[in-house]
Amino acid sequence: MANRVAPRTSVPLSLTTATALAALARARGHGWSALGLGPDRLGHGARLGGRAAAAVALLYAAGALLPATRPLFADQRAAPDLPGLLRQSLVDVPLGTVLPEEIAFRSVLPALLSDAFGERAGRALPVLLFGLWHVLPSADLVTANPALASASAAGTGARRTTAALGAVVTTSVGGALFTAARARSGSLLAPALLHAALNSLGYLAAWTVTRPRG
Repeated sequence: MANRVAPRTSVPLSLTTATALAALARARGHGWSALGLGPDRLGHGARLGGRAAAAVALLYAAGALLPATRPLFADQRAAPDLPGLLRQSLVDVPLGTVLPEEIAFRSVLPALLSDAFGERAGRALPVLLFGLWHVLPSADLVTANPALASASAAGTGARRTTAALGAVVTTSVGGALFTAARARSGSLLAPALLHAALNSLGYLAAWTVTRPRG
């Protein structure tokens, strides 16, 4: 819905989805702490997520400045103007992307899949599903950022099929990293802050690389 049918309603759709998923898990008997939403672990999540976000900021700053990696940040999906960039970074990413994805893939799905198939599957399946979740968004990557599409496909060419496969692999790796942050901190805030930094600061880096000069 958010990618193809009604992209302008992605934020309310995402908020509705996140609320419904949390309600479903609660109805199945999972407490807030078990879902990573307990207040007792917020401090741990904020510290771990904050450190991870700072590392992302340093990595992106270096990548956007170095000639060898600068083309990877030339992403045309970043808004061309500052108000649009602020909306992408402060509204669309945290509410339209990070909130529903973290609730789904690091909170509710691990709990429900563990109930159905055991804890090992509850850890592994959401990581794979998170990768598959990015097949549709990857369709725009070839035209929006050919350099990144080619890099994510291990240099085999910026085609939709290879970009989709690369997106599944790279976002599955990212999903495993987010899952580790959630497990280490006991809070969904840690992967949410890391996830938001990767996406929002990515738009900022793309804007600095692609905006007209002078």
